[in-house]
Amino acid sequence: MPNESGNKPQSQHKKHVARLQREKQQTRLILYTFFGILGAVILLLVYGWLDATYLKLNKAVAKVGETKITVRQFEPRVRLQRQNFINQFIQYQQYQQFGLDVSSQLQSIQYQLDNPEAIGENVINVLIDEEIIRQEAAKRGITASEEEINEALQNGFGYFPNGTPTPLPTGTSFATPELPADALKILTPTLPPTSTPEATATTVGETPQPTEIPATSTPLATPTVTSLPSPTPTPYTEDLFQKRISDVNKNLTQIGFDETFFRNFFEIQILEKKLREQVITDIPAMDTQVRARHILVADEQAARDIIKRLQNGEDFAELAITLSTDTASAVQGGDLGWFGKGQMVADFETAAFALEKSGDITLEPVKSSFGYHIIQLVAKREVPMSPEQFQQAQSVEFRTWLDGLREEYSVEIYDEVWKQNTPNEPNFITAATQAAVEELTAQAEQVATFQAVTLTPIP
Repeated sequence: MPNESGNKPQSQHKKHVARLQREKQQTRLILYTFFGILGAVILLLVYGWLDATYLKLNKAVAKVGETKITVRQFEPRVRLQRQNFINQFIQYQQYQQFGLDVSSQLQSIQYQLDNPEAIGENVINVLIDEEIIRQEAAKRGITASEEEINEALQNGFGYFPNGTPTPLPTGTSFATPELPADALKILTPTLPPTSTPEATATTVGETPQPTEIPATSTPLATPTVTSLPSPTPTPYTEDLFQKRISDVNKNLTQIGFDETFFRNFFEIQILEKKLREQVITDIPAMDTQVRARHILVADEQAARDIIKRLQNGEDFAELAITLSTDTASAVQGGDLGWFGKGQMVADFETAAFALEKSGDITLEPVKSSFGYHIIQLVAKREVPMSPEQFQQAQSVEFRTWLDGLREEYSVEIYDEVWKQNTPNEPNFITAATQAAVEELTAQAEQVATFQAVTLTPIP
């Protein structure tokens, strides 16, 4: 029997079910959206963590062949270089307190610290050099043994368990060659007169009289010096050596290094030394020097006119005395004395060394930042290099060779990456903060030690 409302109860039931289904769908959609957003946030956080701790640190700042130099290697080296600059700055400030003029050094260090990219670029090039050395050494079969690394590590920390090394001689004496006859023919007629030394108070041939020392009325007492006992130095033992390494490694880990840094550092030094010995074996220990004189004028036409006058037989020294704007050498007939490579401006040096025979003159004016030069070769000679000069020549040769390998090893530098990841710390603020923290820590340790001593009951 149909109810009074007909199908109305059934219709309401269907609407209720449909509404419930819609609400469930909306709830599910909200939940899906929430978990989707939550998942995206978690993914972003995970990616950010990975990027900060792994992905970014493994980005390449440069490549040498197939080997990447990563941000992980680059950043700590920049921080270390910055710390070294800060230490140097503090040291120069201490020199300044003693009246030394170190303003240029302080300005140079300040410029480096204020320009992180300058330090970053230098570090990039050092890391590339080290990787080239490592790969070239491997190609040549050059290795660094564990014993060599251990010895270098000990020497680097001043620890010599087998005795201190014998110091090498610091200088080499040699005789300076005399001027050749051709050079004497050029210089002798026009050399300025040699100045006569001033007469001394004692006439030549006269016996010098001793200076009388007035006797004192009271004889001076000879002071008695009581020698104080010398402090006994702490022996540098293996345990102390290992502690120093541990302390330094602890400091290095704070700026991003691991404990292999020192061994890797000394290994690369050994490989570089062995490579250098192979590369620079043929460098002569003799240095070519020239003795030249010149006439300096302001414009090119004046220089050409002087060259014509010299070709017509006029005397070089007389023209130098009357026409050269280099007053220091003009009074010497233009004579500059002996000089080697690297002592004159590049264009002048090239022209002077290109002259072959004594008396030869540059046929074209030589332009430099000072003006226009007419150069005459007086003489050439070969002299032994000093130890410092020979070492410098070896360094230049090795540097040239190492730069030449960059193309062979297909070096690539990713400027955008290393510039974005160049640290600007430590700086003077962080260094001062760290120093203050260390000082407070030391004071706290001293207080704790004092309290432990004073509060310990006497037995």
